[in-house]
Amino acid sequence: MSQADNAGTATSGDVAGQALAGGDAEATAQPDEQAQPAAFAAADGDDLTPADTAAGDGAAAEDAADVADAADVADAAEPAADPADLEQESEIAADYVEGLLDVADLDGDIDMDVEGDRALVSVVGATLQELIGPRGEVLEALQELTRLAVHRQTGARTRIMLDVGGYRARRRAELTDLGQDAAEEVRSSGVPQRLDAMTPFERKVVHDAVAAAGLRSESEGEEPNRRVVVFPAS
Repeated sequence: MSQADNAGTATSGDVAGQALAGGDAEATAQPDEQAQPAAFAAADGDDLTPADTAAGDGAAAEDAADVADAADVADAAEPAADPADLEQESEIAADYVEGLLDVADLDGDIDMDVEGDRALVSVVGATLQELIGPRGEVLEALQELTRLAVHRQTGARTRIMLDVGGYRARRRAELTDLGQDAAEEVRSSGVPQRLDAMTPFERKVVHDAVAAAGLRSESEGEEPNRRVVVFPAS
């Protein structure tokens, strides 16, 4: 599977703004929220590897990967999320996403759930490619804005996940196959394999698939060109 490195340098606010062109800017993000996108993208906790945590210094704000690694370490030490807190996050996020749909004049129902230790809000009942974008870029931007909206009301960092039309479930299946195939190729050839650039969510799925196959993987590079490298077993 080939993935083009076409994420560009647009901010999440820029990408979301393109998806919701013509809408009220106040409905998508507050000015002070747009000043801190990297820190909340890092809250995903989706890209933790031993090599990453050793390499990241956590101080280079311009390097979102380092910030993400530091956030992942913090996540490991946090207690399990309170179900009541997750329910509150879901309700806030659902209201925010519903407002975005209204602004963009798009149809879709909101579904709330809990996946592991994070809340999950999904837009269902419609295929809304406008809210997904190429390689899920718009979806990632909207998820970041949703997290900012939740943080604005709760004052706490959130790992809430946003999905549209089952996109993440489909990508998870595709990327699991990709990780398994890469692991088999590396096991046979003994040569490390560098995959195409991916989002934190995508890298996490691949890391898990490679680990399940008994091989080792690391992330290298800086966003938006950060990618997974699969290595032979030690």
